[in-house]
Amino acid sequence: MTEQNDTQQSKAGAIIVPVTLFEQNCTIIWDEPGKKAVVIDPGGDVPKILEAIKQIGVTVEKIWLTHGHIDHVGGAAELRDALRVPIEGPHAADKFLLDNVVESGARFGMTGVRNFEPDRWLDEGDNVSIGGLTFDILHCPGHSPGSVVFFNGNLRFAHVGDVLFAGSVGRTDLPGGSHATLINSIMTKLLPLGDDVGFICGHGAGSSIGQERMTNPFITGEM
Repeated sequence: MTEQNDTQQSKAGAIIVPVTLFEQNCTIIWDEPGKKAVVIDPGGDVPKILEAIKQIGVTVEKIWLTHGHIDHVGGAAELRDALRVPIEGPHAADKFLLDNVVESGARFGMTGVRNFEPDRWLDEGDNVSIGGLTFDILHCPGHSPGSVVFFNGNLRFAHVGDVLFAGSVGRTDLPGGSHATLINSIMTKLLPLGDDVGFICGHGAGSSIGQERMTNPFITGEM
């Protein structure tokens, strides 16, 4: 479990819990001092996620999903049942992925996963909240048709899922993927957020919009 620095004078905290063979960044974010929390992208290893929740002493009230790929949603139905909380996201364009979680899991030897539907689909311009924290929703297709990004302007922080990585971008060779669409999402939705915005992504280390604007070859090649 990799701990992230608290953001903006401890008004929010976050930890990353790497899960499954994909080392996917399941993320727990909470507000301070209320300790109300959300789990973003519980891809699997639900007992590990539950243990992390217990260790940090937060009360999880929601599950948010950035998109519908198996490594991000494999544990969502199980965690919803365990915590009795709603699932919000992704965009409805990823419904075909959530309808086929079992089939996708079988290809990677993941058992115990279930097809499901979220309690709320998210779209551009929506917002979601946990405790005193509110995040704007950006619909950023390309990696998957229904990928969304969670952005908090006060904290200057985003969770971008697999849209953007440190030094790279999300793969686009999966069903519904489009490299041109992904780059457009990054250029028109993420870069305008501002160079000072830090982000957590779906795999690997996080970064900032400014760092990626300057050094990410997928972005610099388009500018």
